[in-house]
Amino acid sequence: MLIAITGASGISLTIKLLAKLREKKIYTELIISNNAEKLIEIETDYKLEDIHKLADKIYDVNDLTAKPASGSYIIKDMVIIPCTMKTLAAIANGYADNLITRAADVMIKERRKLILVVRESPFSAIHLENMLKLAKLGVIIAPPIPSYYIKPKSVNDLNEYFIGRILDHLEIESNIKRWGNG
Repeated sequence: MLIAITGASGISLTIKLLAKLREKKIYTELIISNNAEKLIEIETDYKLEDIHKLADKIYDVNDLTAKPASGSYIIKDMVIIPCTMKTLAAIANGYADNLITRAADVMIKERRKLILVVRESPFSAIHLENMLKLAKLGVIIAPPIPSYYIKPKSVNDLNEYFIGRILDHLEIESNIKRWGNG
């Protein structure tokens, strides 16, 4: 599974996802944008090396010769978490200027699963048009919107639930509270 981190707020979601995948012994490959590296320092107590340790393979965001840049390299699923509006726009318009956007382009052309955890509020008409364009191609657009029926006691509860929903889309077992189950 390929995980990409871009420079939007929400790095804690990425860390939680990577930790869950490691816990489930799922092989992960990781790409981190330059701006995301800065946000790791701003938003968390983690160092870049700590994030690297959560993945099995790390790619340089500027290496367009890396394996995920090719459709012949089989990656079943890709999650961009968090996904900036800049990255969304690049993907929606086929502008593959780094390994994240190229790998996403490959996922679309090969009809593989691509999940974008978009981070912005409010959405502009341009953002919505880009999301619609990608959704029509089968891309899953998953902004981290809270689910209040779980009766969260903390932000961590909301994050746990959201990551559980991402795992659902990846067809990986999660133990989240389901609607109608008390």
